[in-house]
Amino acid sequence: MRQDPAGRRLGVVLVLGFLSALGPLTIDMYLPSLPTIATDLQTTEAAVQLTLTGTLLGLALGQLLIGPLSDAIGRRTPLLAGVGVHVLASVLCVIAPNLAVLGTLRVLQGLGAAAAAVVAMAIVRDLFSGFAAAKLLSRLMLVIGVAPILAPTIGGTVLHWTSWRGVFVVLTVVAVAILAATALFLPETLPADRRRSGGVTGTLRDYGMLFTDRTYVGLIVVAALAFSALFAYVSGSSFVFQQEFGMSEQQFAYVFAGGAVGLIGATQLNVRLLRRWTPAQILSSALISGAVFGVVLLVTATTGFGGLAGILVPLWLVLATVGLAMPNAPALALSRHGEAAGTAAALLGAVQFGVGALAAPLVGVLGNSSTAMAIVVAGGMAGAVVVLWTVVRPSRLPVDAGDQPVMAVAH
Repeated sequence: MRQDPAGRRLGVVLVLGFLSALGPLTIDMYLPSLPTIATDLQTTEAAVQLTLTGTLLGLALGQLLIGPLSDAIGRRTPLLAGVGVHVLASVLCVIAPNLAVLGTLRVLQGLGAAAAAVVAMAIVRDLFSGFAAAKLLSRLMLVIGVAPILAPTIGGTVLHWTSWRGVFVVLTVVAVAILAATALFLPETLPADRRRSGGVTGTLRDYGMLFTDRTYVGLIVVAALAFSALFAYVSGSSFVFQQEFGMSEQQFAYVFAGGAVGLIGATQLNVRLLRRWTPAQILSSALISGAVFGVVLLVTATTGFGGLAGILVPLWLVLATVGLAMPNAPALALSRHGEAAGTAAALLGAVQFGVGALAAPLVGVLGNSSTAMAIVVAGGMAGAVVVLWTVVRPSRLPVDAGDQPVMAVAH
């Protein structure tokens, strides 16, 4: 092991950003095409939304498998294999003949994207801790935030020139580029002497150990509930804004980008806020504010007060509070289990995407209306507040002053 120069460190961080963006791109790029897919494959809107649920389930289950594997054999091999699976699934999505096949392939896409998500998170924990980890996660959220801005816009543009199948052609090209960048520029970050080789028994023991940590479990549930509010918006927004408010695919892409701007801005504001407040303080304030804005959204959606603006303003404010919660809850959770970072990150991601997978179809079941979306958004934020204060108890979280990165890689 040896210290890396600043230039190589920047390269690693950039690749981590691209890996972190693969999941959001996979989820968001085809959102403008959901109504079109329903028509083309002669199925219902709720059934098409299940393809999004399949992707989220793949992301959840994949992380549970790949996280412990990366703790045992290192980060690079599971990562490259997972992104390779994503490439193959994306190619097959282009020629999917029906919704059942498309849904199955979307699960495989999720499994591939899971490798990128969980290993990127574990690498952050390999290299950084404490405040430094929270700051880096905030920077990665900038890249992750750009993906939701670009993805529906790209998807809408592709639909302007071709069918929804062209969206998966673009996803294939993106995944191939990410695979190449990872293979060329991302070194192994988990030295052999830090790997865990307990097999299935060891993996189960590690998961059991994590479940005994009440604070860790509470933090990942908090992160998951905030995530559910985000995915309620992701799954329902195309139907709400294109059908209820009559927007075109391109107009929807611009509105979706507006929400992503708020999310991105909040993640970058978090870096400045960390200079004065702890991650726990920021997380508490963000979730309480998000719950209040969620209630306002529910009122305006139910009453129709304010029209489109009455929906967009509180919705974007909720997304901004999620942007503040997203870096801090994972950083606080992972800081407790650096000895099993891959497994800890896997459970975090699996719970996040698992809860998101439940939230996505729930909006459809409730009617794909602004009220349905508001119910799930407000419920997710309110639930996060309850769990934070009854299970985690912010006052009991230690103030971690570990602000120095531990930037080294294995050779």
